[in-house]
Amino acid sequence: MVGTMRQKRILITGASTGIGRACAVRFADLGYTVFAGVRKLSDGDSPRAESSGDLRPILLDVTLPESIRGAVAAVGDEPLAGLVNNAGIAIVGPVELVPIEQWRRQFEVNVLGVVAVTQAFLPLLRATPGRIVNIGSIAGRSALPGSGPYDASKFAIEAITDALRMELRSWNIPVSLIEPGSIATPIWRKTLTGVDELSRQVAPERYALYARLIAKVRDEAAASADKATAVSEVVKAVEHALTADRPRTRYLVGRDTRLWLLLNLLPDRWRDWLILSRLNE
Repeated sequence: MVGTMRQKRILITGASTGIGRACAVRFADLGYTVFAGVRKLSDGDSPRAESSGDLRPILLDVTLPESIRGAVAAVGDEPLAGLVNNAGIAIVGPVELVPIEQWRRQFEVNVLGVVAVTQAFLPLLRATPGRIVNIGSIAGRSALPGSGPYDASKFAIEAITDALRMELRSWNIPVSLIEPGSIATPIWRKTLTGVDELSRQVAPERYALYARLIAKVRDEAAASADKATAVSEVVKAVEHALTADRPRTRYLVGRDTRLWLLLNLLPDRWRDWLILSRLNE
C-alpha cells in the first residue's frame, strides 16, 4: 500500500504537537512530502529533526484567511494525495458559564477552520484524486455535561464529514473520520488549564452554581489523561485511511469509545442518569 504513495504530497494541520505532529513524522518517514501546518515555524523544528523524510513546516492558522492563502501558496500547484484536518482546541465548562467569545473561538478552530482549509485545498485534492481525513472525537457522538462547547464542535465535524463524503464521491475523493476517545496528547493539559481559568472569567456567585460539576469534570479529565490510549494508535488509523485500497468511513480509536456508543443505545433519561450518577459519586 505505502509503496504506491511514495513521493506523494499531503498536508496536515495542527502539526505542532500531539496527533498532528506524530502523523507528520510518520508520513514523512514513509516517503511522503509532508506539509506540516504550524502556527509558529519554530514549532516545526522538533518534528522535522525527528523525521528522516521530507517534512516541511508551513505557517497555517486555520482561523485566518490570509494564513490559509499563504499555505496554499507554500504548497504550490502540484496535486495533493491527502489532507488531514487535525487542528483543534478543547474548551470545556457548563453551557451557561462559558463566555460567548470562547464558544466562537471553539467553532472558529474546530469547525470553520476545517471547512476553510478543505475549501482551499480541494482543487489540489481533486487533481489526484486525493483523500480527506478529519480528526473528530467520540465526543462527537456522545456529549457530556461540562464539555458542551468541545462536544458540539465535534458533533458538527460528524455532519460536515458525512456531507463531504457524499458530495465528493463523484470525484472519487474518500473522506474518513477518526473518532478517538482519550488519547495521550497535550490537549489534556490545555483543557485542565482552561477549566481553571473559568473561575476567573465568571462572577463567583455564578461559578458556585456549577462548582461541584466543574470539579468533577476536572477530575475526570485528569483521570482520562492517566489512562489515555497512545497517540500511535490514532496514527495507525490515519495511515489506513490514507493508504488502504478501501478506507473506512469511520475509525474508532481507544478503549473507551465503544462504551460511549453503548450508552447511546439507552433511552436518553437512562443514559443521563448513569452519567450523572458517576459524576455525583
